[in-house]
Amino acid sequence: MSVPRFAESAAVFVISVAAELAGMHPQTLRQYDRLGLVSPHRTPGRGRRYSARDIEQLREVQRLSQEEGVNLAGIKRILELENEVHELRARLAEVEEDRRRSSRAEATMRRRLFAAGPAGDIVSVPMGRPFSNPSSELVVWRPTQVRS
Repeated sequence: MSVPRFAESAAVFVISVAAELAGMHPQTLRQYDRLGLVSPHRTPGRGRRYSARDIEQLREVQRLSQEEGVNLAGIKRILELENEVHELRARLAEVEEDRRRSSRAEATMRRRLFAAGPAGDIVSVPMGRPFSNPSSELVVWRPTQVRS
């Protein structure tokens, strides 16, 4: 049986499991939530649900506090900035993907050839391929100059 995969931001862990995964007491998680350090998602019944990303942040709060000696106000500001960077990177990835899609669409449009169809309508003809229906060929007529 395989372990189910879920998004990093999926709020799936109840407070007791999140506390165990982060190596903290559940009361500490509640305090961090009240201070706005790590704010889990809420169920309709107001229960806390933590994501894998929330647990990573809880571990980072603990590391900054215990190993680096940063106070909780400083930790809050660091987390705010890290969250902003995370959101900006996600937005940048979206913009780059939109630009790639747009570039591919423009390249496709540049490679298209248009011709008049049998009924006088405009039809797209793939580049480098002969017309499949000879009656749809476009013939250009240029009158010869008459010499006097």
